[in-house]
Amino acid sequence: MRTIIVSVAAVLCVFASSALAQQAQMTFFVTSVGLGKGGDLGGLAGADNHCQSLAQSVGAGSKTWRAYLSTQGAGGINAKDRIGNGPWVNAKGVQIAANVAELHSDKNKVNKESALDEKGVMIKGRGDTPNQHDVLTGSQQDGTAVPGPDDATCANWTSSADGQGGATVGHTDLVGNPSGINFWNYSHKTPGCAPPNLARVGGAGLFYCFATN
Repeated sequence: MRTIIVSVAAVLCVFASSALAQQAQMTFFVTSVGLGKGGDLGGLAGADNHCQSLAQSVGAGSKTWRAYLSTQGAGGINAKDRIGNGPWVNAKGVQIAANVAELHSDKNKVNKESALDEKGVMIKGRGDTPNQHDVLTGSQQDGTAVPGPDDATCANWTSSADGQGGATVGHTDLVGNPSGINFWNYSHKTPGCAPPNLARVGGAGLFYCFATN
């Protein structure tokens, strides 16, 4: 009996070591949790810190992590310009894009099966409970900031106002918007920036993280 227990423990140890090794090589993930304040992420710096912290928790903290988020207005920043050059792989070692151009083309491999969190867990999507497929981006399909005066970034990721402003989101599972706009980084806008506003349309304040190196 003792031999069997030791053998099982050894097998589990091998599996755990293998999973951690893959996560250490990870360069892309969806946050497993938001920051709890809806669209208020503490600005880009707060979002980046959250990416770094989650990556650190699974052994991938040696890389420099950036949130895939755009900002608007004077000095606005495009999400695609924040994330390095690629390639990017998820926690299971699956490559989702070789470079920035491929990431923003129909050749990218971002979908429900590949848009995993930092632990390698699939994000709940349409048909799951609760649906959390909305991912904050503030971006258009090409990775640039949403133009115009209308708020699409919850005041550049500093607002959790109830029923005011909003954030452009993408869909990890590429489904759900009846108009057919279901890109991984661009689908629709939230009806406000408070946590309940995000939850009402299928979100939990999650966002994408990319390693820049």
